[in-house]
Amino acid sequence: MKRLKSLIDDIVNRISANLREPDMDVRAHVDGLIPQDSHSIYYAFYALTTEHPLSFHFTRSSLAGTYFLGKCEVELSVVYKSDIRGDELKRKGTVVKVNGTELQLFQDERISIRHSFLIKTLVHNNSHDTENVEIFRILNSLSMHYANIHGTSLEGCFIAPFATVDLSTCRNCIVGEFSYVQAGDLSGERIVPGRVWIKQRGVFELNYEHDHNVLDKYISLDANKHPKGVFMDFCESHKAEFDPVYSLTQPEIGLEVPDTSFVSHYSVLKGDCAVGENVLVAQRAFIEDSRLGDGSNAQENCYIINSNYEGMNVTAHGGKVVNCDLGRKTFIGFNSFLRGSEQARVKIGRNCVIMPHTIIEATEPLDIPNGSLVWGYIRTQADLKKNTIAMDEFSKRNSLSLGRLTFTGDGAAFVDGFAHRVDHILEENGAYYDGSPETAGHAQKTQEVSYNTVQAYIGGEFKGLCPTMIIRPLVP
Repeated sequence: MKRLKSLIDDIVNRISANLREPDMDVRAHVDGLIPQDSHSIYYAFYALTTEHPLSFHFTRSSLAGTYFLGKCEVELSVVYKSDIRGDELKRKGTVVKVNGTELQLFQDERISIRHSFLIKTLVHNNSHDTENVEIFRILNSLSMHYANIHGTSLEGCFIAPFATVDLSTCRNCIVGEFSYVQAGDLSGERIVPGRVWIKQRGVFELNYEHDHNVLDKYISLDANKHPKGVFMDFCESHKAEFDPVYSLTQPEIGLEVPDTSFVSHYSVLKGDCAVGENVLVAQRAFIEDSRLGDGSNAQENCYIINSNYEGMNVTAHGGKVVNCDLGRKTFIGFNSFLRGSEQARVKIGRNCVIMPHTIIEATEPLDIPNGSLVWGYIRTQADLKKNTIAMDEFSKRNSLSLGRLTFTGDGAAFVDGFAHRVDHILEENGAYYDGSPETAGHAQKTQEVSYNTVQAYIGGEFKGLCPTMIIRPLVP
């Protein structure tokens, strides 16, 4: 235990040195956050398939409840109940375009974590950093509950609870609670809680900021700098549902699943559920009394309850969908919170985009038209008027000021970018699978998976730390 405490102190010091924020007390956020006594009884696990490049290197790390898939190096880290996915890492020989120039990867891309806290955080995708195309870096960053890191580098950052850094670079910055940023290098920036900032240099820029008086109800920090609010209460209220799942090495799914679909053994399906063809349900997804139509997916930390998906629906990491009906090919963005009720269901049309970090808490039945772009905080049909626009209309704009949202730039490029991304997600997840290897995605490639566990020392000064391990593919 002595060595684990020393490791935590070292990481805090490294992050504090990088942030260089006089009013940013990193230690205050960490004290009491990591249940050190439990780390020796938790286990991490990694997935083994022939479809994903295997090479794991663990060095003096405290992993505690972590999932790994794909090449990864973990050194001097506390990676507490995080998902580290490497199923879209680029392979050696892949040609990528960087500022108009084609570069060929000289080695397989790998995830490199180093000196980080990652507390219940999802790490996914592949490097979009032009300076590190072969390395999905993180280095000495502190990330909090239910945050998302999608693309790297990062380096020395503080990422608050339920925040998302998307296709990021970040460097040294602070990203507040429930903020979503897709804006590249944020060195020296301090992103206020509840800000949605999407920027493509020289093309467009979108800004939205949640009313802090409203946001405090959903997510804020208590006197001990720990997260509280509706989002935390919601996640914690379902936490016990996962206990039976994680008590077994390969738990039973308990639902008939088509051969073309994959439901993770480490997800929860409860009540009357149905799964169509080419569906992906990721680990730590929670599905209750819901139907997922053909080609739909529920990504990590998603909650889908008493809802119906027509098909080809994407629920991005951390999305929560309760008492909703989704039309075909509608996208639910990162950490969005959509909650209707039996008396006030939320109906969302086809080909809609619910922007990341949107909150819909219906107090009356809501009906969102086909082809809508939706954002912000919505309770009534009246709220929709200042938080929704038809994407056909948006694509004609070069500026927009509506409610708390502002946009400047090429509206068509913004809309096309989202459409392309939704198609890419569906393709990668195997939604378009037609039986040919070329159309296979995660739903098909992850079916033959085995899980292997890693547990820390249970006593002595190394209690809570794992030994150094190198795991490589079997070579005949």
